Amino acid sequence: ATAATVYSVAPHPRTPTMVAKECYPNDDNGALGSKSLSPKPVGKRVWASVEKDVETVVADMFKEALQQDPLKEKPWVALVDGNKLQIRLLKAYAKHNQVKLTIVVDIIHVLEYLWKAAYAFFAAGSRDAQDWVSDKLFHILQGKSSLEAAGMRRKATHAQLPPERRKAVDDCADYLLNYKPYLRYHQYLGQGYPIATGVIEGVCRYLIKDRMDRTGAHWSLKGAEAILKLRSLVSSGDFDAYWQFHESQEKQRHYSGIRKIF
Repeated sequence: ATAATVYSVAPHPRTPTMVAKECYPNDDNGALGSKSLSPKPVGKRVWASVEKDVETVVADMFKEALQQDPLKEKPWVALVDGNKLQIRLLKAYAKHNQVKLTIVVDIIHVLEYLWKAAYAFFAAGSRDAQDWVSDKLFHILQGKSSLEAAGMRRKATHAQLPPERRKAVDDCADYLLNYKPYLRYHQYLGQGYPIATGVIEGVCRYLIKDRMDRTGAHWSLKGAEAILKLRSLVSSGDFDAYWQFHESQEKQRHYSGIRKIF
């Protein structure tokens, strides 16, 4: 399935230090850091499809966004996981709709690459690995992704890592370099933009996985699409309005051709 969500949220300026501490608190007691209270999304609309292709879903996403902000007065931000097709489509539709769009690669996906690289140097689950990831994350949040990519490659060379372990480091460095234009986290944080796709990850879980991925379940394409549409309406708070419309359409379909005879 391809999932999408559109919502508005108040700007929430943070610093790289604040975000890094939320991800990896390092106080002596090991207690969780005090997370800043983030503003809640409003006007959230979610949907998913197993029938429509990615381009159609992205087109629908822009239609919904234009309905929420027809005068294009708000900053537009698109969060992605690094999928190149999604990025190409976002750029194309932003240009077509004359929207200034900021594309941000989700910081959680960056972290996934960092952890894989860390385990090339340190034992899995070790404090050394966590400290290394925490340090790299902090500098990447400062907008230094290129320097961190070069630094981890030098470390791998000095450590003379075998090719099978070196691969995770090179993959991480390549990711940081290839997506550098979308990793300007120091700017995004200062402007109050979101940098993580928690909202859409939640959509994938409760909208799709919780219903469609049950043990022993079998779905037809048409049936799965229908269920996803209904769950999307419920999640977006639109089901009551939809059901009224549905009943009126059904009434018209059944009775529009009937004339009363007295």
